[in-house]
Amino acid sequence: MSVSLERSTEDQQLAQQQILEEEEEHEPQGNVSVAHPLDLLMEYGIKQNDLKKLHEHGFHTVEAVAHAPRKELVGLKGISDVTVDKVQQAAWKMVPMGFSTGNVILAQRAEIVMLSTGSKDVDDILDGGIETGSVTEVFGESRMGKTQLCHTLCVTCQLPVEMGGAEGKALYIDTEGCFRPQRISQIAEKFGLNVEEVLENVAYARAHNTEHQMKLLQEAAAMMAESRFGVVIVDSVTALFRTEYVGRQELAPRQNALGRFMRALHRMADEFGVAVVVTNQMVATNLDNTQPGFVKPPQVGPIGGHIMAHASTTRLFMKKGKGGSNRVLKIVASPSLAEREAIFSISTEGICNSADA
Repeated sequence: MSVSLERSTEDQQLAQQQILEEEEEHEPQGNVSVAHPLDLLMEYGIKQNDLKKLHEHGFHTVEAVAHAPRKELVGLKGISDVTVDKVQQAAWKMVPMGFSTGNVILAQRAEIVMLSTGSKDVDDILDGGIETGSVTEVFGESRMGKTQLCHTLCVTCQLPVEMGGAEGKALYIDTEGCFRPQRISQIAEKFGLNVEEVLENVAYARAHNTEHQMKLLQEAAAMMAESRFGVVIVDSVTALFRTEYVGRQELAPRQNALGRFMRALHRMADEFGVAVVVTNQMVATNLDNTQPGFVKPPQVGPIGGHIMAHASTTRLFMKKGKGGSNRVLKIVASPSLAEREAIFSISTEGICNSADA
């Protein structure tokens, strides 16, 4: 039994090493786009017809198959239970699924790419910028700069790694119709980039309902399996859920659907090593707490409750600062960053350093 386990481990390590060596010459610096094409499973005896069916159902990488629960694969039309077991066993040989030491994880995190926000002060409190491979939520009231940050990231993600970029494309899912390519052009000029090339590297889609919003993620996965992307943006993540699920009786279904969507974003961040950035709206949180004769001051918080709080790796709060264009970005929650804040400004060049700096 122990000999069998040792051989299995050695086979997995050799396969992984071979894949890394083959990709090392073609991969740009950094850990963005770490996924392996699904067709590599043919080397383990998986038939091309079965892989074609997986592609049709939205599985485009080995990681997607390895990380999916078995019941999700079993339910796919045209794929038998035996095929599911065979495919997952092959995927697990290529994708590390077991324990690693702290030193290994530390070395992996040293390769994480950070995307510049456009403001040095904000980048400093974020230890370099927006982290790839995780989900960052940016919330705040209207006109605080959330969408402006998204536009800026569409440009900075295309910069070289040493300049605060990821050398990749941007994918933008717009739920409120706030995307403006003119802003992309202005920001690209600030960084001295070719405007037409920058715009060509931004994949944009307008989501019209929550089902469409989820479908766009499936299309995004197919695109990222073919090209290198640095950031995935959803602006805003809760707008359509807020309007489609109305009333207390639909609160539970809304939270369940929102949770599934956020889980899909986490898979995307893990699978492709991209930075996932979602913006979130605010809502009054103490409407039911007023008592006769005593009115509490209004309190607002991000929509989504505990679902959003637990699904977001890092939470950033934007609020008004002193001065017409000044804003404050505060780190609310992060597994590695302290609760700090920085002042920034919004200009024709996107997010930039404070006008008072």
